[in-house]
Amino acid sequence: MEPLRNLFVRALGLSLALGCVCARPGLAEEPKLASGSIAPAQASPEPAQQNSMLRFQATAIYMYKPAFDALYSGPNSLSPEAEGSYSFSATAYLGARAWRGGEFYLDVEAIAGVPFSNLTGLGGFPNGELQKVTGADPKLYIPRAFLRQTWGFGGGSVPVETGFHQLAGAVDKDRLVLTVGKIAVVDLFDNNAFSHDTRTQFMNWAAIDYGAYDFAADARGYTWGATLEYYLDQWAARVGRYLVPKQSNGEPLDWQFMQFHGDQVEVERGYTIDNQPGRLRFLFFRNVEDMGSFQDALNYAAQYGGTPAVSNVRKRQPKHGYGVNVEQNLSDDIGVFSRAIWADGQTETYSYTEIDRSILAGISAKGTRWGRSQDTVGVAFIANYLSGVDQAYLAAGGLGFFIGDGKLNYHPEQIVEAYYSFDVYKSSWLTLDVQHVDNPAYNADRGPVWFLGVRLHAEF
Repeated sequence: MEPLRNLFVRALGLSLALGCVCARPGLAEEPKLASGSIAPAQASPEPAQQNSMLRFQATAIYMYKPAFDALYSGPNSLSPEAEGSYSFSATAYLGARAWRGGEFYLDVEAIAGVPFSNLTGLGGFPNGELQKVTGADPKLYIPRAFLRQTWGFGGGSVPVETGFHQLAGAVDKDRLVLTVGKIAVVDLFDNNAFSHDTRTQFMNWAAIDYGAYDFAADARGYTWGATLEYYLDQWAARVGRYLVPKQSNGEPLDWQFMQFHGDQVEVERGYTIDNQPGRLRFLFFRNVEDMGSFQDALNYAAQYGGTPAVSNVRKRQPKHGYGVNVEQNLSDDIGVFSRAIWADGQTETYSYTEIDRSILAGISAKGTRWGRSQDTVGVAFIANYLSGVDQAYLAAGGLGFFIGDGKLNYHPEQIVEAYYSFDVYKSSWLTLDVQHVDNPAYNADRGPVWFLGVRLHAEF
């Protein structure tokens, strides 16, 4: 635990040093009401109602990994050789008011990319834009197509500015919202103002969402389902059920939603400390899928011989987890955030990444104090863990979808990510990103590893 404490102290010290001179647009300055978040009632004039919307974004990310030391490598190891990786996405967002309280949204996206080591060898991958089916040739697809219905119950009016998935206007502070269709589950759950968007904020998979949140999703990260949200004053509660893939980390979804599904419940509370806003969220998720458990795989190998493999013992069974997510403004210019999640860690990863427990803490700030108010700087510390039975499975030579070095000298995977985003010109940003990973794939016999990244993002 001593290396973990030392790494945390270094990350916290760097975070506080940056926080003294930097700041990110805080919650108090967020004019948008993102779906799945609470915004306080404001006295500012309501924006004019918008009946249709067409917006675009483009994001290009290039990353480089220098060579690193490794005592051995296995089938799913991160290559110790120097490598490059890239991704590119371009998205058109369409929105329209269908009727009173009803809004329809459709996204059309093209994406291409080449990951490090065929997307193996890490729990927290450094580029959240890369999908499990991303290839060098751009692919066109529809990530989202959903209907949002809002019923207002008063409590004051909250202005809503135009955004990628919101039309300008106003909503009642107390309201019921139903979202039905194709989305990413994390569009509505696990929101965080400072670390939730790989195109503008942190990029590591374990930074943008709960690392151990194995939320229902196809290989691209999207699914079909419904979420019902209720907002009352500074409280919100949401519950959703979504389709899971037919196979672990596969693209086709299983439409037997009464038999196989991903359920989640989240409760959220907005509050203020010293007149600075904050939010606290509690999440519970439970998936029922055709999964193999690590203990069953170990028992099967002990009885019949060979290397344990979850593919030999798949059956319908549940997976569950709990998470807490907090964001807090320290001033108008500085925000801190944290996530912690525990999943049972008994079964294989089905939709997200190979993490059973995870802790995240960070600080995000903007450059107001040196005349760069649209610049953003952030530092985050992440510690990822595996359950005991997951460790035993990998130590015996078992393979996960992403990790498996043939054997295992277990230590928590520790990540520090820092970035600086420069405002280039009219909704265009250039970001420099660096990530340091100790014990990649939880193996102290490999690494540490550095990842250096450059991101260009533009919105229209």
